[in-house]
Amino acid sequence: MHHRGNSDQVSSPPEVQRLPVMALLALAMTGFICIMTETVPAGLLPQIAQGLHVSVSYAGQLISAYAAGSLIAAIPLTLMTRSWPRRHVILLTVLGFLLFNSLTAISENYVLTLFTRFMAGAAAGLAWSLLAGYARRMVTPSQQGKAMAIAMVGTPIALSLGVPLGTWMGDLLGWRLTFGVMSGLSVLLIVWILISLPNFPGQSGKSAIALRQVLMTPGVRPVLSVVMAWILAHNILYTFISPFIAQAGLEKNVSLVLLTFGIAALAGIILTGKIVERFLRRAVLLSLGIFALTMLAFALKGSSPTIVYCGVAIWGLTFGGAATLLQTALADAAGEGADIALSMNVVVWNLAIALGGIVGGLLLEQSGVKYFSWTIIALTLLGLAIASRANKYGFPPGQRQHLDPASE
Repeated sequence: MHHRGNSDQVSSPPEVQRLPVMALLALAMTGFICIMTETVPAGLLPQIAQGLHVSVSYAGQLISAYAAGSLIAAIPLTLMTRSWPRRHVILLTVLGFLLFNSLTAISENYVLTLFTRFMAGAAAGLAWSLLAGYARRMVTPSQQGKAMAIAMVGTPIALSLGVPLGTWMGDLLGWRLTFGVMSGLSVLLIVWILISLPNFPGQSGKSAIALRQVLMTPGVRPVLSVVMAWILAHNILYTFISPFIAQAGLEKNVSLVLLTFGIAALAGIILTGKIVERFLRRAVLLSLGIFALTMLAFALKGSSPTIVYCGVAIWGLTFGGAATLLQTALADAAGEGADIALSMNVVVWNLAIALGGIVGGLLLEQSGVKYFSWTIIALTLLGLAIASRANKYGFPPGQRQHLDPASE
């Protein structure tokens, strides 16, 4: 069953060459709400702690509960809903955000709030497994990379703006109304989805592919291994960016440093959309190689503010397209099992985020930030080695090969 290209389509893709931008932006908005819902509490922890009468560290567990929901629910929910019409499933995820963000906004009980955050995370886990496959099915195979880049554009925007925007809204409106605003965005998104998103049938029982079969498909495991190495390396630095840049005397400039990262990541995702069809393998290898060199510069000259700002910009540029590159490679490798493979990606990605916090925290406690760069270099080079070896399946050279839609 192995091949490159989009074979998870039930209906033939439209022949028109114009990208369905409004529909793809609805998917981007879904990703934006996923990330915003996840990151908003980070800037509001003291307010939330006061509102729920718990300590700040207990309030911090609301972020962990969300990640746990995504981690635990992504694969079971994807398997459970794979035969459902696709637009029904994505509407279900957005309704989940509407319901659970609304409950978070009005809850007076810490345990209930923890539960609502877990369920919102579960909705996000299902959404992330859908977005890439949905974007691919709306366009001809030769447009899939560009379509995915547009569908993923909400992610770097939310990552760069999520915490500062959430903090600003919290100061202005209070944390409960901030979650209320998130619910309001979900209502708008439901209307947007109903107007712009085409519906696609799910997989029939006969064509449904087993989890193990997808995992054993050539190329799937190397791509997931690269996801683990790259996202873990990224999150060690991203999670502990504040103590890391303190060595350059920039501890009061965290927002500006993250904004620099976010703008560069946005440029990275736009660039990736232009090159993913022809240079997917090269883009992955270059991104990892340049990230490793940037970390080497941090290891040697991390006390220089100029090096930090330039390095953060280069890091953002190389990381911006990571989601598009890795999900395109994974969906291509998995073929008909793309939705299931992408749900595995959600699990690995969230596991890497969680491990980034644990590994970075241990490094920080044991030796401060001095071993951060070397640990990240080791992980990045591991990812680079795996991607380099996966030259037959996973990250093959040359232009992405496409199936003739008639043969599906």
